[in-house]
Amino acid sequence: MIAAAALLSLVLTSGCALGRTAPGQGGGPAESGPLKGASMKVASKNFTEQLLLCEITAQRLESQGGDVERTCGMNGTNAVRAALKSGSVDMYWEYTGTGWLALQQQGTITDPKAVFQKVSALDKAENDVVWLPAAAANNSYAVAVKTQTAKKLGVSTLSDYAELAAQNPGSASFCGASEFIGRDDGWPGLQKAYDFNLPKSDVAELAEGPIYNAVAKGNPCTFGEVFATDGRIPALGLTLLKDDRKYFPPYNLSLNVRDALLKKYPKIQTVMDPVSKLLTTSELQKLNAQIDVDGKRPEEVASQWLSTNNLT
Repeated sequence: MIAAAALLSLVLTSGCALGRTAPGQGGGPAESGPLKGASMKVASKNFTEQLLLCEITAQRLESQGGDVERTCGMNGTNAVRAALKSGSVDMYWEYTGTGWLALQQQGTITDPKAVFQKVSALDKAENDVVWLPAAAANNSYAVAVKTQTAKKLGVSTLSDYAELAAQNPGSASFCGASEFIGRDDGWPGLQKAYDFNLPKSDVAELAEGPIYNAVAKGNPCTFGEVFATDGRIPALGLTLLKDDRKYFPPYNLSLNVRDALLKKYPKIQTVMDPVSKLLTTSELQKLNAQIDVDGKRPEEVASQWLSTNNLT
């Protein structure tokens, strides 16, 4: 784990930097609201969906009178998690599968409700971290391929892919981000679950964002790790392979909040509940597409979405 003292010195890779207001937003907290006088620090990991959720959360809290300090775009799960536990930040959105498998290092559970109940109870008891009610959005890992290529290769399921990897590994070349390739619930576990072993020479490690275009172009890989809520999947003509052995666990979104802060400002949950209820997989695909496909900024997309849903 990264030492807590070093966390705030991390270079923020994109999105909003540490500060009281978002770039292009200004204004700060509303003059009145249920969170007037409350100060809090909102953080996120460093990919599109997390940057968007960071802004949605910060702007929603500010609209209700909260004074928000942002640390959007921290370098990975371990960094933001360590910051939360140390009190350097107060909240961020985590995925139930990540919490249960990677953070708590527990065995795979495929029932979404069971995963949430278990991870939230354990995290509260061990770390004083509260998981607010999970959203319907399930940003599970998935394996994508160009739709035309999938038809050409006759691959529609992960079992098909495993067979291809065994018979013709060059045609099964794979791109993954460092976190996915290194995590037990990522690439190593996928190979074990589907009983294949792709040569390392056919596996390319890329940053998360470029994987989608790499798969669409078939260079340097034909298949790649993606997130199910990503808007680039339909935009680039990609298709997801069916997880026919149900390897990937559910990754429903939950706002993780330090218990001490929530006890001090319990209305945080009341304020954020309407947001969580609106976050479905299809809704996040649309929002993510506005950033990754249309080129809008997370701050802009968050502001428009909150306004459209009367949450400002």
